[in-house]
Amino acid sequence: MTTDFDADKTVIAPHGGKLVDRRVPAAERQAFLQKARALPKVRLNPLQASDAEMIAIGAFSPLTGFMGQADYRGVVANMHLQNGLPWSMPVTLAVNEETAKGVRDGQEVALEDEEGRVLGTMAVQERFSYNKEEEARQVYRTTDAAHPGVANMYAQGPVMLGGPVRYVGIPREEMPFPEYRLEPAETRRKFHELGWKSVVGFQTRNPVHRAHEYIQKCAMEMVDGLLLHPLVGATKGDDIPADVRMRCYQVLLEKYYPKGRVLLSVNPAFMRYAGPREAIFHALVRKNYGCSHFIVGRDHAGVGNYYGTYDAQQIFREFQPGELGIQPLMFENSFYCKACGNMGTAKTCPHDSANHVFLSGTQVRNILSKGEMPPQEFSRPEVARALAEAYRQK
Repeated sequence: MTTDFDADKTVIAPHGGKLVDRRVPAAERQAFLQKARALPKVRLNPLQASDAEMIAIGAFSPLTGFMGQADYRGVVANMHLQNGLPWSMPVTLAVNEETAKGVRDGQEVALEDEEGRVLGTMAVQERFSYNKEEEARQVYRTTDAAHPGVANMYAQGPVMLGGPVRYVGIPREEMPFPEYRLEPAETRRKFHELGWKSVVGFQTRNPVHRAHEYIQKCAMEMVDGLLLHPLVGATKGDDIPADVRMRCYQVLLEKYYPKGRVLLSVNPAFMRYAGPREAIFHALVRKNYGCSHFIVGRDHAGVGNYYGTYDAQQIFREFQPGELGIQPLMFENSFYCKACGNMGTAKTCPHDSANHVFLSGTQVRNILSKGEMPPQEFSRPEVARALAEAYRQK
């Protein structure tokens, strides 16, 4: 363990220049919890609880709490916080009117999860109403309640509470994948110890297939290391479960990636399925984890047919050069070409699409549900076996 480590000065500066830390020190935990139990309670849904954790560990730097009205409206309208810093997704605490009426401005409240466990506290600085359809239109580019992100937002309360949080959370050993649950300060320290000056982040909510592997390895030619950063907060019900995906990542890294060039760490955030806006959001979060580069592929963070194939790449052009502080690496849709005998994209492969092996997540799930294996051109056999075994146990 190095002694000269400064999380704010390694690899790349956090968003806003300083890595936020809103965690209660371990020595103060019991006294904090005792005090919190006597406070008025605000119960968080799983997405809000995840956001509280991401704020506390610095993954959402520079946010120190749930957004107030000025930051919320600036983000919805023009993807910037009140201070002018880029930020593309609202991070808010919406409650029902009954809860809002029971909270005074300036009052401290306890934040608890759905099981009634105290996660932390919040100093309520303001309460405000908001327009759900306007948020849906601006952030998700649709007001369709069939969109999962829009549906979640429509289901939440009509009043926002804004203010800074202090966080105790759940002990790491009681959470899923504790050995892979590295916080931003920890990934930054690890990059420092590995001597990585440049790091590319890869966001995924699916197992890594040959197409993902191809673009990751292309990116690895340009940088010192790869942060494979799968999201393990809740996703859509038909997405591959997180524990199955983790088994796939582990076997793939063991068999097909060079040692010392990849760090596997989970991201406890929730998917919002906001397409272009979420691509920016994911990039800024990875910047806080210490990534200098971020891979943006086909339909990043998209769902259904709500977004164009490369809308999530085009949105980066809406920011001034260097404004985001992290370099996006844009990749075309990749596939295995039977005629070429290897992976490629439309930029490198001259052959007709009849030669291309590409399967959607839905197609893969259908194949697995029949007890069949995806073709080796699509998935490494070890990954396919892990997926098939998981489906047999369902």
